[in-house]
Amino acid sequence: MNIPADLKYTKDHEWVRIEGDQIVIGITDFAQKELGDIVYVDVDTEGEVVEKEAVFGSVEAVKTVSDLFMPISGEVVAFNEGLEDAPELVNSDSYGEGWIIKVAISDNSELNDLLTSEEYKDLVSA
Repeated sequence: MNIPADLKYTKDHEWVRIEGDQIVIGITDFAQKELGDIVYVDVDTEGEVVEKEAVFGSVEAVKTVSDLFMPISGEVVAFNEGLEDAPELVNSDSYGEGWIIKVAISDNSELNDLLTSEEYKDLVSA
């Protein structure tokens, strides 16, 4: 299982890459394997401020739909439009081309609540 050390994680299996005053969010390698083949990614919160732990979208796999939860509060400033034509990028490159949204951070202190790669590894291997 791929769990990059330079990212932060949530208990809901989202990953977070910090880029200055923004974060990039996607779902983890573990999550995409559990879901199976992703056929659709739905995000209708672009341009909105979404509170921490609120739903910002969903991913649809062949057999299930799973909500996506905001790791920290902030404004959704971009959606990965490449996922509209190729949602399978979430499966093939979950930490790269399969990113889902970019968010302008509202409260930097909320970053402290995210899991390190070691903490996330412990969570998924428990």
